[in-house]
Amino acid sequence: CFTKMRVRSIGLLLISCLCLSSAMFFDLGEREEKCIIEDIPQDTLVTGNFKMELWGGSKRDSAFQLGMNVAVRDPDFQTVMTKKYSQEGKFSFTSHTSGQHYICLQSTSTTFAVFAGDKLRVHLDVQIGEHTLDPSIVKAKDTVRAMEYRLMHLIEEVRHIIKQQNYQREREETFRQTSEDINSHVLWWAIMQTFILITVGVWQMKQMKDFLIEKKLV
Repeated sequence: CFTKMRVRSIGLLLISCLCLSSAMFFDLGEREEKCIIEDIPQDTLVTGNFKMELWGGSKRDSAFQLGMNVAVRDPDFQTVMTKKYSQEGKFSFTSHTSGQHYICLQSTSTTFAVFAGDKLRVHLDVQIGEHTLDPSIVKAKDTVRAMEYRLMHLIEEVRHIIKQQNYQREREETFRQTSEDINSHVLWWAIMQTFILITVGVWQMKQMKDFLIEKKLV
């Protein structure tokens, strides 16, 4: 029993370490759009949860409507998804290409909602890849079944980390190739400059020699 508890504890610890998420909050003005950039590998599931609330100013009647428009653009600035939500919601998409994706949020709330100094504070939680286990699974009485779900979840997280590592290797290879191309261009430009300087120097010496011979100074 003690061994099972230790295994469960270690499994939960690994899962908590492998969970890749980004939680933040920011203020949003009326009709203002703010974007966050996430570097995402290809064929990766991304989910986000957000919640809007008024911050500062006087309290308002809850009759007005808070709303949010969420748009996701890929590295080529092509729209992956766009959807309107209410005060809080959850969105998800799968990346088709590797690279920087832009997750943009824009308030669609009424003017009355942000009147007299009120600000819209947005709490955003973005998770890349597999997510945390369902609480009902964690509290399951069937220990074997619970461990099975945890193990499957852990395997998916490991796969996601491997995918991330492969993506980083690709980026590193691209960066290395770009650096080598730049260094090659710089080297050839330096050689060309040296050749031009030598050519100009030889030409000037010849012109000076011809001038001195013409003036019978040598």
